[in-house]
Amino acid sequence: MTDPGLPPLPPLVGAGVIVPTGDGRVLIGRRTAAGEPPTWSLPGGKVDHPGESFEAAAARELAEETGIVLPAGRMRVLAVLVDHELGRTRVTAAVLAPPSLAEALVTEPHACAGWERVAVDALPEPMFYPSAQVLACWLPDYAAPDGTWRYPVAPSLA
Repeated sequence: MTDPGLPPLPPLVGAGVIVPTGDGRVLIGRRTAAGEPPTWSLPGGKVDHPGESFEAAAARELAEETGIVLPAGRMRVLAVLVDHELGRTRVTAAVLAPPSLAEALVTEPHACAGWERVAVDALPEPMFYPSAQVLACWLPDYAAPDGTWRYPVAPSLA
């Protein structure tokens, strides 16, 4: 929680990327960020370039974290999530990438101990909080913790 006497921290805005395999598995990593307990996590990160869309941030973060290059134009936002789990506002887009079996490399060893493709009906725990929320947007039976507002993206009416 933040100190009520201090101004609120700026919101975090990011994207969590679901990379399915097409055969019932999804790409997840062993998150080992300093100062946090180890968890499992989807690729993803902050929207941090001026003018960057959720889809572009998802494609960039996926490439930076795994070496997998998929076009932003093939990314699809499933929902926008709002939580305050860190004591500050966090807005996360749940982004579905096209299926891929490309090799996932550990490009950020300070934050990830390895990538695996895991069956969606056997996802390991504990899952990084935002990743659990993103997975729940894609997998209707996945039980994510409470505390997040979920805003599904309506299909285009055009």
